[in-house]
Amino acid sequence: MSIVKINVLTVPAEQRETLERRFAARAGAVEGSDGFEWFELLRPVEGTDTYLVYTRWRSEEDFQRWMSDRAQAAHGGAPGEKPRPAATDATLWSFEVVQQAAPRQD
Repeated sequence: MSIVKINVLTVPAEQRETLERRFAARAGAVEGSDGFEWFELLRPVEGTDTYLVYTRWRSEEDFQRWMSDRAQAAHGGAPGEKPRPAATDATLWSFEVVQQAAPRQD
């Protein structure tokens, strides 16, 4: 079954719009990657400043290949100053999908 990667981002209130705008600007950047299955950016509703970036992959190898490709692309980027991160902290959680359900097609 698939694997899930959740990037847990601490984002101060004044940086939320910046984070969301940056994700919107890169829409489509991951969708064509081999083994990619799903993406969601989850905005906190109340009581926390933590965003969750949820991605699902066919395998750990597919995720690692995408990470490697992304790192290589970042090193070949345009010269100049890189924008300051919107998040003040980030942690990556990893899970294996052991059970799943979808709506019934009646």
